[in-house]
Amino acid sequence: MQRLDSVYYKDTGDRGRGVYTSKLLKKGDVIEVCPVILLPEHEIELIDKTNMFNYYFLWQHKQAAIALGYGSLYNHSFEPNAEYVMDFEGEVLIIKAIKNISAHDEITFNYNGDPDDKDKLWFEAK
Repeated sequence: MQRLDSVYYKDTGDRGRGVYTSKLLKKGDVIEVCPVILLPEHEIELIDKTNMFNYYFLWQHKQAAIALGYGSLYNHSFEPNAEYVMDFEGEVLIIKAIKNISAHDEITFNYNGDPDDKDKLWFEAK
């Protein structure tokens, strides 16, 4: 399984694209397993000068990771219904529901990594 069949993306209207589910997801469900493309630390400065600046994850050993699948399309929330788990050995990002998510609700996670982390982000959260 790479992604649940019920998961899809669409335009959110005000935050670009977002990821949604067409069926109820239960707390603990694995929503998607996203392979990542790893980039070395010395290339991060180059990425930061492009549109990809907003789409990569900081990885171990000061690397950057570009998540494939829908991995880089999930929007941020300080009240998320999902979380991402970095599997460094498997080089994948695992998206899991941290609460029940109703059909047609957007799936969001906290970009700070910890669902409860309210630290300021590099952009103004909507």
